[in-house]
Amino acid sequence: GITESTRGMLGYTTRGEVEADIARFDAQNAHLIERVEQSSLQGIIDDPELLHFATAGGASIFRNNCSQCHGAGAGGTLGAYPSLLDDDWLWGGSVEDIHQTISHGIRWEEDWDTRLSMMPAFGSDEILNPDDIVAVAAYVMSLSGRAVEGDLALGGEIFQLECSACHGADGRGDQMLGAPNLTDSIWLYGNTAEEVIQTVSTSRAGVMPAWIERLSTAELKQVAIYVHSLGGGQ
Repeated sequence: GITESTRGMLGYTTRGEVEADIARFDAQNAHLIERVEQSSLQGIIDDPELLHFATAGGASIFRNNCSQCHGAGAGGTLGAYPSLLDDDWLWGGSVEDIHQTISHGIRWEEDWDTRLSMMPAFGSDEILNPDDIVAVAAYVMSLSGRAVEGDLALGGEIFQLECSACHGADGRGDQMLGAPNLTDSIWLYGNTAEEVIQTVSTSRAGVMPAWIERLSTAELKQVAIYVHSLGGGQ
């Protein structure tokens, strides 16, 4: 079978030319890569030369490895992948938090240090009946200041009993638990009544790979710094 690209005269291949260019680039920047590896994340940020190098390299790493889900502009996709441009971070938006998330992923079963949280499927698991789910969904929608119809008193009671342990009594979430803030206007899976009811009923459990086995130490730091620089980092 075919195992490589077709070679031209004298064994020439464009693949070989690209590999040579990459090797030259790596050699020219070896001292910077070594400094990135040896520096803390904050140390890189505090060093203008390293910050410029890390941010530029991180952008390239992001395009090659992360843009397929989060988008070339990191805006994410409603209903699937979060935007990295806002300040809504399930597990924190500091550069250290972002580095941890990139390194170990989210609900990535192959990594013991992965970010892990699981919302109950209140409908599928028959924890709440349909009327209670409608009521608590309406209450959740009201937390962001929206005018909604429904039994908000009942929904509030159910929320305090079933949801506040993770999302907080005020609904502002808990980054230690990966529980989102329900009082803002950022809704990954949609904010219509039908979408919120579905979330409460069936839960959501997105997965992100752990990149610690796929990227080098320097690359992990670079892409974390790049994501942090996009404007939403804390």
